[in-house]
Amino acid sequence: MNGEPSFHLFGFIMCIAATAARALKSVLQGILLSSEGEKLNSMNLLLYMAPIAVVFLLPATLIMEKNVVGITIALARDDFRIVWYLLFNSALAYFVNLTNFLVTKHTSALTLQVLGNAKGAVAVVVSILIFKNPVSVTGMLGYSLT
Repeated sequence: MNGEPSFHLFGFIMCIAATAARALKSVLQGILLSSEGEKLNSMNLLLYMAPIAVVFLLPATLIMEKNVVGITIALARDDFRIVWYLLFNSALAYFVNLTNFLVTKHTSALTLQVLGNAKGAVAVVVSILIFKNPVSVTGMLGYSLT
C-alpha cells in the first residue's frame, strides 16, 4: 500500500491509450498538412475533421452524460448567459484546434506532443501549488519524467 493513493490501473491504461491516440492523430495531421499531393491547409483540415469528431463525440456524450440536453435547456431558461458561455467555449475550442494544426504544419507532430506533455506537467504543478494536494515520491518522479 505504498503506491499512489488515487492510482487505478484502468485509469493508467486509459491515460496511456489516450496519449498514444493523440500522438497518432498528430502524426496523421502532420502527414496531411505537409503532403504535396493533398494540398490541405489548417482551415481545410479542420473543416474535414470537425464533422468526424461530432459523429464520434455526440453519441458518446448523449450516452455518458445523462439528460445533458435537458439540463442545458433548464440552465439556459434560468440564466441565458449559459448560451453565451457555450458559444465562447466553442469559439475557444475552434481556435485551439486551428492553433494545433498550425503548430503541426510549421514545426512537427513531435513538437506538438512535447508541448502537450509540458502543458500537462505545468497544470499538475500549478494545481499542487493552488490546492496544496500532497504528492508522493512516486508522483514527483512521474512528473519529473514527463
